[in-house]
Amino acid sequence: MAAKRSIFEEVGDTPRQTAAPGAIDAAGQGARGLIRGWLMVLFALVVVMIAVGGLTRLTDSGLSITEWAPLTGALPPMSAAAWEAEFDKYRAIPEYQLQNRGMTMAEFKIIYWWEWGHRQLGRVIGLVWAAGFLFFLATRKIPTGWTGRLLFLGAFGGLQGFIGWWMVSSGLQEGMLDVASYRLATHLGLAFVILGFIAWYIYRLGRTQAELLQARREGNPRLAMLGSVLVGFAFLQILLGALVAGIDAGRAYPDWPLMAGGFLPPQPFDLQPVWRNFFEDDGLVQFMHRMAGYLLFLFAIAVWIRARRSANAQTRFAFNAIVGVMLLQMVLGIVTVIYSAPWHVAIVHQFGAVILWALILRGRFLARYPIPQSVRGT
Repeated sequence: MAAKRSIFEEVGDTPRQTAAPGAIDAAGQGARGLIRGWLMVLFALVVVMIAVGGLTRLTDSGLSITEWAPLTGALPPMSAAAWEAEFDKYRAIPEYQLQNRGMTMAEFKIIYWWEWGHRQLGRVIGLVWAAGFLFFLATRKIPTGWTGRLLFLGAFGGLQGFIGWWMVSSGLQEGMLDVASYRLATHLGLAFVILGFIAWYIYRLGRTQAELLQARREGNPRLAMLGSVLVGFAFLQILLGALVAGIDAGRAYPDWPLMAGGFLPPQPFDLQPVWRNFFEDDGLVQFMHRMAGYLLFLFAIAVWIRARRSANAQTRFAFNAIVGVMLLQMVLGIVTVIYSAPWHVAIVHQFGAVILWALILRGRFLARYPIPQSVRGT
């Protein structure tokens, strides 16, 4: 029978269990830095994709390839006969017959290469995602809880390819000279959604899980909520900008702040049924984009005023950057309208939307997960 032991001996002699420092970060962290670098490459490729897509639209090149061949379409025409066959397909669609009749082979090749480059870049993005994801999965480098997120990006990329063809196919229908504006808005909107998720993942992977848990305790829930509303408002403005691009509404009414001398454009509701005006009337679509821009800027100012009360200097700076770039973006929008949307100005305006989108998401992220600072940093 074992001898009895004093309770004091129990307390004094039993080893104490202590948590190892950094235990949260040690478990399931994976290659956060490498994955973050891979996502940065994807982010840059998607930004280039958006720019090339915008130039494809501005050069009226989007309907030059009339078929969707995800695999065989990667190869361009390799002979004179193949080029002639592609040109014959283009001659059969309304855009050629009603707008570009008489186009030469040399002119056709210019618009063909724009669209081919746009589609090829989409394939490159898909390959970069697949190669990176499969490598990190095979080497078990993906942090706990991140496999689904990274797979989600690939699924969205595949959906984007399908929607791209859904958009192009609308422009091949009888009587159509361009793709349907609402389909263009869907295509561009999904590109910004993908870009937004990549940016958010980059922000999260830039800090350890333990740092994020600690930062969330110091976060500003109200400012983060306002940041969420700002994200939604900015996304709506991006969709309206896509509608403007879809019907070339940016080249109508090149005066500011009025439109053809009035607050409203002339006959904004002439199309029947009435709902078509909100997608197809160039004056009304441009008017909506202008008004949404003003309201977005005013709301951003209100959020900025709230952010100025934050005790965190990095968070304050993030919202300062948002307002500064938004002001620049408004000026670019006005210049785009006044000069009837020349391609070099219009593409800078679109690129400004990308920068602003990333900054708004960063502002929301820092409101939720502020960066630690010293007392002097306040």
